[in-house]
Amino acid sequence: MPSPHTITYRAAVLEALFGEMRRDGSVILMGEDIGAAGGVFKQTEGLFAEFGSERVIDTPISESGVFGIAVGAAMTGQRPVFEVMFGDFITLIMDQLVNQAAKINYMSAGQFRVPLVVRTAVGVGGNLGPQHSQSLHAWPVHIPGLKVVMPATPADAKGLMAAAIRDDNPVVFFEDRMLYNLREAVPEGVHVVPIGSATVKREGRDVTIIAVSRMVHTALAAADLLAKEDISAEVVDPRSLMPLDVETLVASVKKTSRAIVVDGGYRQYGITGEIAATVAEHAFDWLDAPVLRIGGANVPIPFSKTLEPLVLPDAQRLARDATALVRGQR
Repeated sequence: MPSPHTITYRAAVLEALFGEMRRDGSVILMGEDIGAAGGVFKQTEGLFAEFGSERVIDTPISESGVFGIAVGAAMTGQRPVFEVMFGDFITLIMDQLVNQAAKINYMSAGQFRVPLVVRTAVGVGGNLGPQHSQSLHAWPVHIPGLKVVMPATPADAKGLMAAAIRDDNPVVFFEDRMLYNLREAVPEGVHVVPIGSATVKREGRDVTIIAVSRMVHTALAAADLLAKEDISAEVVDPRSLMPLDVETLVASVKKTSRAIVVDGGYRQYGITGEIAATVAEHAFDWLDAPVLRIGGANVPIPFSKTLEPLVLPDAQRLARDATALVRGQR
């Protein structure tokens, strides 16, 4: 087991990129301002200096066209990591992603693979407004042929990026940009986290909180508040949304008999509903209360510094709802 060192989430993903590009010459990066500029969030810093313009490729502002090139490169032997600067802009590549990348392996009866990663930053924060702050991860999860991951910690971000690059399927890799400066002990050297494996971030007995991406940290803060009320919350991080580790989620709910699903994306027709339904289907006989789901407000993300924080669930609200669920008040 490699020894750990403490680095940021941003640096952890970079370590995975450096490691995989050194290991495999077919790994290339494509995206806007990822070269000499090092990325708008400095999330590709240093890669251009080591690997040059043939493997770290600055692209025009034409996401749809350039992503088509990435799909073709993946079909012909490369392993592209294609960066979409903000997650909101996956709207610009949806045709190529949904109707080409996700389906080519199936339509060719396995004659073609599309081993590429779509890397993009999501999340509310920084007052960037309704077109640069959305978390649209529920969209690609809906499509057969795509894998979707959302790491919440630096260690998981490093391990899942390595796994995504090595995977022979298209993987959409969502990073909450408000986690970029989060620091944590991360294994040095090779570190791979299997796609499709959830993790229990905190053990508990009274209620399971299934939390996605940044909401893992909100859930852990809520668990601290609940502990003061003598309520023991178990926090589970799916890490991968597709495939979903149903076994781990259901095992936790069977233990606690209550479940809350919390996500920063829009609540309507979102991830919380799918996970809640899955838990209810598989653990119905163990549930002492309906599964509660908490998501982002169903409104465009406001620019306003006073309104923006109200869009996302916070630890206090989550703790209140969990208390009511455990005490039979919901």
